[in-house]
Amino acid sequence: MGESVNLFEITNLYKCYNNKAKPRVYAVYNTNLTIKKGEILGLVGESGCGKSTLGKMLLKLEQPSRGRIIFNQQDITDYSFNQMRKIRNSMQMIFQGSANAFNPYFTVEQIISEPLNNYSQESTEKKREKIIAMLEKVGLDQTYLTRYGHEMSGGQRQRVGIARALILNPEFVVCDEAVSSIDYAMKNQILTLLTDLKQQFALTYLFISHDIAAVNKICDRVVVMYLGNIVEIISNINGDVQHPYTKALLAATLIPDPQKREKKMVLYKDEEELKIPERGCVFQNRCLYTQEVCKAEQPSLVPKTGEHYIACHFYYNH
Repeated sequence: MGESVNLFEITNLYKCYNNKAKPRVYAVYNTNLTIKKGEILGLVGESGCGKSTLGKMLLKLEQPSRGRIIFNQQDITDYSFNQMRKIRNSMQMIFQGSANAFNPYFTVEQIISEPLNNYSQESTEKKREKIIAMLEKVGLDQTYLTRYGHEMSGGQRQRVGIARALILNPEFVVCDEAVSSIDYAMKNQILTLLTDLKQQFALTYLFISHDIAAVNKICDRVVVMYLGNIVEIISNINGDVQHPYTKALLAATLIPDPQKREKKMVLYKDEEELKIPERGCVFQNRCLYTQEVCKAEQPSLVPKTGEHYIACHFYYNH
């Protein structure tokens, strides 16, 4: 096999929100990451850790405060709206919460045709043919064309959302909590569908989720974020995880096989302790293994083996 090619190269990326009444807040802090062509990269962490913000910055739906974003060997960090428009069909998003992502006054045909109307000069008949073909790809027939969002189940709406994201034949798709609002049986169907479509269309996914089981099922690598910082990157999140936060996430996840479960791990949750530290490791106030160095220096993300990276002083010293 040839050497993998990077679709995205993200360097020293920051997203800061300023408020005169409050201290500045970093949704994403000094992020360095590559996304390889053809891979499914998982992104996990608690709500508010910066997952969706990072995904939106890659699509330039949010403007970075600092850093660089290289897409297909083009530096798109400072691209204007018109410049992004020329490559917008290459990158799309499956939005979180399909019930709220659709205009309630639009039919399925109108929902899926919206990207085509914005970026394609094809005839109405040709667009309709594409929409019907895409619906079939996601497991829906043309009778759904005239339906509205409220007339469909959560799984059906999610399939429509996938069809809309893929109708322009993109190269990269951000899946933002794509299976969070559907039941377990339907979740597995959607995960299988996403995997099949990835093979058919040679897609690259950034799969954002808090569902560890879903991430482990389809992702090639997994990035773990905490308060805007990447704390661990690993190929198998049920494998040899090292960071205390990753272990805590696994401990909070129901895994059917008792042998694969992490020991119960209690984090510090006192309200005072959850304040973001002014310096040092961002996880220090909740970590069971905090040392003096954790309070003084922010750990760097360093390689352990192959694709495994960790940012943890406790790991360095043991």
